[in-house]
Amino acid sequence: MKPVIQLDHVTKQYKDKVAVNDLSLSIEEGSVVALLGPNGAGKTTTVSMTLGLQQATSGTIRLLGGSPQDRRVKDRLGAMLQDVHAIDGLKVGETIELFRHYYSKPLPLNHLLKVSGLEEEKDKMATALSGGQKRRLNFALALAGDPSILFLDEPTVGMDVTSRQLFWETVRAMAAQGRTVILTTHYLEEADAIADRVVVIDKGKLRADGTPAEIKASTNGRTLSFTAGPRVTQEMIWSLPGVTDAVWNGRRVKLWSGDTDRLIYAIIQNGLDVKDIEIQSGGLEEAFQTLVQHPSSHA
Repeated sequence: MKPVIQLDHVTKQYKDKVAVNDLSLSIEEGSVVALLGPNGAGKTTTVSMTLGLQQATSGTIRLLGGSPQDRRVKDRLGAMLQDVHAIDGLKVGETIELFRHYYSKPLPLNHLLKVSGLEEEKDKMATALSGGQKRRLNFALALAGDPSILFLDEPTVGMDVTSRQLFWETVRAMAAQGRTVILTTHYLEEADAIADRVVVIDKGKLRADGTPAEIKASTNGRTLSFTAGPRVTQEMIWSLPGVTDAVWNGRRVKLWSGDTDRLIYAIIQNGLDVKDIEIQSGGLEEAFQTLVQHPSSHA
């Protein structure tokens, strides 16, 4: 499939600070991509340049085959950014109606109220909404034009559990219809659950790019633990294939490996005296911390 978003050697420099450093990305239609990185990594700057809100210092950005500045392209974009603002003097329904008229093929008002969970707040002044409700209003505004590409920058901050659940159900439904979703979030369990691709940026540079499973596997996040019999030695453990680290706590041993299936097979083949075997997969949080703390080995 041809990419709907293409970044080629994009750099953004502010005087003596490089916010984004020679970043290249290609994102295909219908994918859900989580753009992750620590604070100051360049995520928001990347999203801002892709939306055409900032100009890249060098490199090229193409959306839907055109420039982010093209009116035709902007008509097919939706964005929910971190800053939350409500327009003075307008009710919730009036605010959504205003934004609907910016687009050539907007979604119906009732649908936008429903998916944002704001049906009961339709006639409430937008400025009187709570922080979480304003986030949901911003979501409705981002969806107003029935976008082909949707940018979500820390979208669920301030939302309660019920609102988050409705939010992600709506995003999943959009992705299933072929929409492309780009999201940044500090809630890595959400990224792990919804994204089919994870891109990790640190200090403006690309550190990792793959499925959540690939990202977790690349940092040796899988562990195998067991209780070792008295005849099992450290030499035996380190001779097993694919062991990258081993920690002993009494007779309890914890091994790190990129292929725990192969490791179990080797333990059985060698007839090692072990019991109470447990396998655990490290989460995306653990993999992310490993990538940004030790970037040189994964760049």
